Amino acid sequence: MEKKLRRRVLVITYYWPPSGGVGVQRWLKFVKYLRLYGWEPVVYTPENPESFYDDESLLNDIPEGVEVIKTRIWEPYKIYKRITGTKNEKIAVGFTSSSNKKKGLLHRVAVWLRGNLLIPDPRVFWVNPSVKFLKKYLRENPVDVVVTTGPPHSIHLIGLKLKQKMKVKWLADFRDPWTNIYYIKDLRLSAPAMRIHRRLESKVVREADGVIVVSAQMKNELMVLRPKRINLITNGFDEEDWPNEPVDLDSKFSITHVGTLSRYFNPVILWEVLSDLCEEIEGFRNDLVIRLVGQVDATAIESIQKVNLQNNLESLGQVTHVEAVKFQRKSQVLLLVVNSSPNAMGILTGKVFEYLASGRMVLAVGPTYGDLASLLSETKAGFFVDYNDKAKTKRVITHLYNLYKENNLQPETKDILRYSRKELTRTLSNLLNEMTNE
Repeated sequence: MEKKLRRRVLVITYYWPPSGGVGVQRWLKFVKYLRLYGWEPVVYTPENPESFYDDESLLNDIPEGVEVIKTRIWEPYKIYKRITGTKNEKIAVGFTSSSNKKKGLLHRVAVWLRGNLLIPDPRVFWVNPSVKFLKKYLRENPVDVVVTTGPPHSIHLIGLKLKQKMKVKWLADFRDPWTNIYYIKDLRLSAPAMRIHRRLESKVVREADGVIVVSAQMKNELMVLRPKRINLITNGFDEEDWPNEPVDLDSKFSITHVGTLSRYFNPVILWEVLSDLCEEIEGFRNDLVIRLVGQVDATAIESIQKVNLQNNLESLGQVTHVEAVKFQRKSQVLLLVVNSSPNAMGILTGKVFEYLASGRMVLAVGPTYGDLASLLSETKAGFFVDYNDKAKTKRVITHLYNLYKENNLQPETKDILRYSRKELTRTLSNLLNEMTNE
C-alpha cells in the first residue's frame, strides 16, 4: 500500500538551534512533533543570526531528515556596538544588561535610530532577500502553508510579501505583542514611526489567513484588528525533557528564577520581604538561597545587595536547557515575575509551563488578574502576589518556608497535560488542516 504523503509547512523563524533561549523552543517543539499529525516541516532561518547565547543541546530535538534552509542575514549590530562602545557584548532581550554603567548620549541616539529607522526591527534587511529566495524555492518545492513567527516581527513581512506575490496560505504566530510590547517606550518612537508600526501590524493581522497567539489577553488585543481567523495556542512543556526518576531537592530553602530577569521584572518588594524575614525568623537567613539562572540585569543584583542579601545569592548566568530543567526540578520554590506594564495581563511565557512540569511550588509576582494568575489558579501550582503587596508577599513566603521546614513543600498540580508540546502540536495541526481544506 502506498504510504500517505504528508502535507508540507514552511516555518520561517529567526530563532533556531544552536541559538538558545525561550524564543527557540516554541517552533522547535512544533517541528519535533508535526510529523505525528501528517505534516512535514521545512524550516527557513538565518545562517548567521545575532545569537544571545548558544545551546547545542537543542540540536537533539530537530527530527532526523527535516529540511533546514539557511541564508545569510545582514544586521546593523556591529555599527550599533561600535557607536555605543559595546563591541564584546551580546544584544539582550528587553534592554537587559549586566553592566551597571549609565547609558550615555551615544547609546540613546543609537536606540532612537533603531526605533525610528529600522522598522519594525533591525532584522528588516533580511526581508527582501528572503522573499526573493523563497519565491524561487516555493516554485520548485511547493508547500501547503507558510508560517511566520515573531518577534522579530520583520519575519511576518516575509510572509506578507509571499502572500501578496504567490497567494500562499499564511499563518502568522505572535509569541509576543508587537506595538504593545512592554519595552516599546524605550525605543523612543516618534509619532510617525509608531503609526508605521501600527499600520504594519494591522496589515499582517488582517491579511494572514490565520493568526495564533500565546495568551487570551493577546487574542483580545488583536481581535480589534479584525483578523480572518485567530486562535490561542499557548506555549507548553515537552514531556521528553522531564525525566521520570526522582530528584534530590535542595537542602536549603531555594527560590529559583530561570530565564532573563530584566530591569522591568526586578521584584524589589520581594527582595525587601526576604531581607525582613531574615531578621524576623530565626534560621531563615541561613536557609535562604536566591538562585538566578540566566541573564540578569544589573539592577536586580543591585537591589539584592541593597537589602544585604548578597551572601544568599547564586547568580549562575546562562546554562543549557538540560541544566535549566535540573535546577527547576530540584528547587524548593520557583520564582516567576511579570512586570507592571499595561500589557502584563497577557504575559504567558514558555517558562511558566516548564515550571508546571517541574512539580515544584511556584511563587508568581505580578498582576493578580491576568492570564498567568488564571493559569496558576486553574492548575493549583502555587501562589500569586501583587507586585506591590508587601504584606501578602510576606505571608505567602512565611507559609512556604513553614512548609519547607515541615518537608511538605509540594503543590498538588493538576490538569497540566493539555499544555504538553505534543498536545499543542495536535491543536496546531488541526488548524493547519482547516486552513488547507478551505
